[in-house]
Amino acid sequence: MQRRTTLGAACALLATMAWSMTAQAQSSGAAPLIAVTNLAYAQQVSEYFVAGTYQQSSQMSAQGSHSYGRYGGSGQQSMQASEQASGTYVAGRYSYIEQRDLAGYTNDIKGAILQGTSFKLVQGKAFDAGAPQPSKAEQVLNQVQTGKMHTPRAQPQVNDVIARIKKGEFNGADYVLFGSVSSIDFTDALSPLQGTSSASRQYGLQLLVDFSLIHTKTYEIKAAFSAQGSGNDTKLLSNRGDIAPPNRAKVMRETSLSLAQDVYQQLVTQLGYSDPKLARGVHTQQPGIYPAGQPMTPAPVVQQPPEQVLILK
Repeated sequence: MQRRTTLGAACALLATMAWSMTAQAQSSGAAPLIAVTNLAYAQQVSEYFVAGTYQQSSQMSAQGSHSYGRYGGSGQQSMQASEQASGTYVAGRYSYIEQRDLAGYTNDIKGAILQGTSFKLVQGKAFDAGAPQPSKAEQVLNQVQTGKMHTPRAQPQVNDVIARIKKGEFNGADYVLFGSVSSIDFTDALSPLQGTSSASRQYGLQLLVDFSLIHTKTYEIKAAFSAQGSGNDTKLLSNRGDIAPPNRAKVMRETSLSLAQDVYQQLVTQLGYSDPKLARGVHTQQPGIYPAGQPMTPAPVVQQPPEQVLILK
């Protein structure tokens, strides 16, 4: 009797372990796949163009006659001239929208998602801007020579995430975290220190990005928010006329880290309200990053003392 009980308990334990392993495998296999896109960026660009052709040819000939004596012979005199000229000259300023994606501010976002959630990430394709358009000078010159207007080719839109999903740029992803830059601002200020011959130079970067978490099958938006990143570098100059280049790498790194922190905080907080199933994938609290349901309290920023630059003359 005791042997049967022990055997039954062992079988029950094995069944429990098998069920636990199966449930864990199913749970890990059900983790949503997310593609984090490069930041979409569009800006207006203006360029000056000149288009012109010019041809010129000229020809001239002259003949004369002479007479000898009073009853001498006489000659002939003639002159010919020919000139041809043709030219086209067109100049102006042309403005257009340049579309591209920035790849330098998404790695920290991916790292925060990998460290703080059970979501899996897949690599999407870079934005395909299509075949390049002829320059404005080439378009105008072709119009002058042939008399035909140039028909512009349709270019893909970097902010049209639905078209990019349909095009297959994020194959295999269940969701796309799409970010579009709405503002990017570099600052460079020199401030004299009163009462001294020194000055402080402050170089900074402010980045504002609009994000949306979109389902690739239903195009449902699970989260939508704006996130901000910022970084700065301050140097104390021994003399106001001295020049010290800023540490741009430090500024960009601080901007990327602060942007990733803001994205993570807002993403997991909104998922706690819009989709509890996705919110259950948040499993850890990172330093300065808070899981769903927690208030978005900014992490304390450690102020680094300004770098003092002494220039010996």
